[in-house]
Amino acid sequence: MTAPISAADLAVVGDQLGRPPRGARAVVFRCPAGHPGVVETSPRLSDGTPFPTLYYLTCPHAVTAVSTLESSGIMREMTDRLAVDDELAAAYRRAHESYLARRYELGDVPEIHGISAGGMPKRVKCLHVLVAHALAAGPGVNPFGDEAIEAIADRWPGPDCA
Repeated sequence: MTAPISAADLAVVGDQLGRPPRGARAVVFRCPAGHPGVVETSPRLSDGTPFPTLYYLTCPHAVTAVSTLESSGIMREMTDRLAVDDELAAAYRRAHESYLARRYELGDVPEIHGISAGGMPKRVKCLHVLVAHALAAGPGVNPFGDEAIEAIADRWPGPDCA
C-alpha cells in the first residue's frame, strides 16, 4: 500500500511539471536526491475525467533524457521487434497486464477498461510512460521501460539528481 502524496511532494511535482499535477495520489519512485520522480495517479480525475496514465514521469532530468531517446526513432524499432520476438511480445503483454492490475486496484473506470498506456501491448507509443512504469514497478516488469532506462544511463541520473 502506498502512502498518499504529501503537500510538500505535490508542490515539488508542480514545480517539476510547471503546472499543478492532475490526479497525483502517491510518489512511487524518487530520484537519488529524494525528489519525486514518478507519481501514481488516480484512474479518474477529480472532475470525473478518465485518466489512463497510472504512472507519470515527473523528474525533469529523466523527462529530458527520455525525450531525447524518443527523438532518435527508437520507438518504431521497438514496435517492429514485437512482431518478430515472441518472448519480448509476451513480456510486453505481461507489462500491460501488470499496469492494468494495479490500476484496477485503485478503481475500474469503464471508459478506459483494458486500455493501459504507452502503446501497450501492441506498440511502443510513449517511452515516458514505459520508463515511469519500469521505475515504479522495478526491473523486469516492463521490458521497453527497462531498455529505455539502460539507454539513458549515461544521461540520467546525472549529477543534478544526486
